[in-house]
Order: sequence, then C-alpha cells, then structure tokens
Amino acid sequence: MTKRWQQRPDGSTWGDFGDDDELGRINLMTTEKVLQGVQEVQAGRTFCLSLPLDFPGGNALNQRRHPPVVAPTEDMDGNAGTFYNVHMSEMPDFGDPKYVDVWADDVVTLSLQYSTQWDSLAHVGAEFDADGDGVEEAVYYNGYRAGTDLVGPHDDAAGDGTGQRAFARHLGLEHMAFHGVQGRGVLVDLAHHLGHDWKAVDLDTLQAIMKADDVVVEPGDVLLLHTGFATELLAMDRNPDPRKIFTTCSYLDAHDDALLDWIAESQIAGLVADNYSVEGLLGKDRDPSRHSFLPIHHLCLFKLGVPLGELWYLDELATWLREHKRSRFLLTAPPLRLPGIVGSPVTPIATV
Repeated sequence: MTKRWQQRPDGSTWGDFGDDDELGRINLMTTEKVLQGVQEVQAGRTFCLSLPLDFPGGNALNQRRHPPVVAPTEDMDGNAGTFYNVHMSEMPDFGDPKYVDVWADDVVTLSLQYSTQWDSLAHVGAEFDADGDGVEEAVYYNGYRAGTDLVGPHDDAAGDGTGQRAFARHLGLEHMAFHGVQGRGVLVDLAHHLGHDWKAVDLDTLQAIMKADDVVVEPGDVLLLHTGFATELLAMDRNPDPRKIFTTCSYLDAHDDALLDWIAESQIAGLVADNYSVEGLLGKDRDPSRHSFLPIHHLCLFKLGVPLGELWYLDELATWLREHKRSRFLLTAPPLRLPGIVGSPVTPIATV
C-alpha cells in the first residue's frame, strides 16, 4: 500500500491533513487561532481548569484507574528518604563549606487518565476494513494499526531495544504537546440552564442554550461544556458515592445523530467537558447490531481526530464568564510531552 489505508470510514478526516498525520483537528489550532485566543484576553485574569489530581478519590469511576501515590525518593545514602540535609563539605568544593542546603525529591505513580485529562487519538480505535478487502482490521485514526503502530505491554514495546514500555508508537500525546495546545476556548454553560440533574443533551437542547447565551463556535475553537459534574466531585471530598457519581449532571446524547453530525460539521479542534466521558455511560444498548459503546469517542477519536478532555474543572470560569456576559477566552492546555502515552493529566489555564 502507498498509504496505510485504501478506504476510510464514512465522514472521517483520514488523510485530510496528510497520510502520516497524527494530530487530527489539532491542526486547526493555527497561528491565527492563537491570535484569536489572545484577542479574548481583556481582564488578564487566569483560571485553573484542573481538579486536584487526587480527585475523584477511590476507583468508583473506573476500577482500572487508581489515585496517585506520591512518595519521596531515596536519600544520597540510598535510604528511603523524606527531607535530608547535605553539608557542602561532603560535596564537591563549591567555595564555602559552611553552606547547608535542605533537599527534597519525590516520585509519583499515576494513572494518566485518573483525573483532569486529555484522551489521545490512540485511546479508541475500531474494527474497520481499511484495506478494502472485506476483512476488518483493528485500526485507529488515519489507519494506524493495532499490533504495529499501537502495541501491547511487553518488555520491548517501544521497539527500539530500550525496554521502554511505550504503548503508542504513533498517535501518542507527545505530538499534541509539541504542536502546542493554545487557542480560543468557547464555553457552553449547561449547568446554568439544566441544573445538576442527570439529563441527556441533544442537539436541539445544546443549540437552544447556545442561542440563549449568544455562544458562537467557529472552526478551530475548543468547545468546553460546563455540566457541574466536577463541582459535585469536589463536594464528595475524595469519597464519591458509587451510585450518584453515575447519575449526576448532564451529558451529551450520543444517540442523537443530529448532534454527531453537528460535532463533525463544526470543525472544533477539541471537545471538553467537566464530566467523566463527555457522553453518557448508559450501559447495555438495546440495538442488536454492531455499534460503538461510546459513539462520541468513536466519532471524535477514531474518525475525526478530535481529542477529548474529561473531568476538567469549569465552575469558577463559567461563573466569571456569565457575570461578564462572555463565553470566549484564551485556552492553554498542553498534555505531557511523554512519548507513547494515550492519555495525559493536564492543568489547563483559561485567561480572560
């Protein structure tokens, strides 16, 4: 094959940004979009859009994702350390042996998608006949292959002899980090109109709220949805109610085909919510045909190349924007530049 696929999914953007593209619609965050974001800065005030990364607490949201464990590194004698003093007389001669410094290093074990995060294009693939031979393959955005471009956890997963256990040889979030994630964010305040009730938001509801608040989304913008979910998580104080946590606040209705079409046609560069998965986790689908478990993940990550942000903290930003009759701001939100990761914690900053 001259490229890694012979046919692409209907409605996808595969190849639109090049046969080897690994960014998807992050490509739409151009220098012009950065300048548009900068032009939204009027007050010079910043808002942190991340939860504390040890929230939600426990693993009620996802049994495979556990809270971070932070510990000090060992001291210079190889002992499991806390804080330790180093007399400069014991170190190379830096000029004055009377100086005494206090040092601390630490290490963390962290599930990269435990809290406020980006989902990469390597997070969700699908079985699809990319070769056009009638046989489905496990593929990801732009035809990158499971087992070749995205590999399992074995000792030499990086494929370079280093023994690094990288998963994504392609589509990892380091590409998004290097490109830079800065541009114009646009917030839709669902919580203001719908409260914190568990409610599916279809296209009609979304557009009615956007019209009421004079919200306009343009190509290359990052769309953020404030549902109130992260605010509820903070109130649970790292002890989430395992029932309430799945039936709290609004979510996008992934079964509304018109909404899926709008997401595709809007040409947004990223889709973010303060809830767990942007769309609802509704359990077993009554549809007997083959279908995606998470249709918006399938559409955005697999077809369109739109990264998803989850569990962002938007309450204070939403309040300020409403008080000032605004919806747009400068968003700065790069993931970790760690090669091969499929998800990343993020500390987004909104500047208004």
